[in-house]
Amino acid sequence: MKVETFALGPLLTNSYLVHHGTLAAVFDVGGDPAPMVEFLRRNDLAVTHIFLTHLHCDHLYGVAELARVTGAPVFASGADRYLMDEELGRGGFMGLPLVKMFEFADALPGESVMAGRPCRILATPGHSPGGLSVFFPQDGVVFVGDLLFSRSVGRTDFPGGDHETLVSAVREKIFILPDDTVVYPGHGPATTVGAEKRHNPFFSEFA
Repeated sequence: MKVETFALGPLLTNSYLVHHGTLAAVFDVGGDPAPMVEFLRRNDLAVTHIFLTHLHCDHLYGVAELARVTGAPVFASGADRYLMDEELGRGGFMGLPLVKMFEFADALPGESVMAGRPCRILATPGHSPGGLSVFFPQDGVVFVGDLLFSRSVGRTDFPGGDHETLVSAVREKIFILPDDTVVYPGHGPATTVGAEKRHNPFFSEFA
């Protein structure tokens, strides 16, 4: 499986397009999805899922358009659905633009298949109540949204955030994965589980 990264939207949100054979899946769409659409067309890829790690507006600006163009279903946690009625989700928060609304189905933790590859949806709240991560065991990658960053963790001062919940989610759901698992965060560079266990200052007990 290959991973393409597109930094989109006003906060340069990492928007990921994974593909294997003729199938693709997208994780978060932070802005105009035109570069993603062009990549899909150029490589003749069909999108099986548009998956949202959480429903903060900076991860959502291109979702409606990408869903319209590709016809792919959108999935997110029902625990974050309420955010679409608040500025943090629908836009307007901190002067950010409004989000074009879209429909989505509730994603539940457990085994799944995206882009033809087996994966595991993990409940990883803390940055938002319904935060989700997706681990592809055969490919050694996990998409974590704003849960965990290189040498840092996601903000928990937004409504619905909780620092202890976030730290527990990282310890119990992400740090149990193999150390060489590549971590793809919502902002900034990719890292690995092992590197964060050794060097992330929020988890000094693993160093």
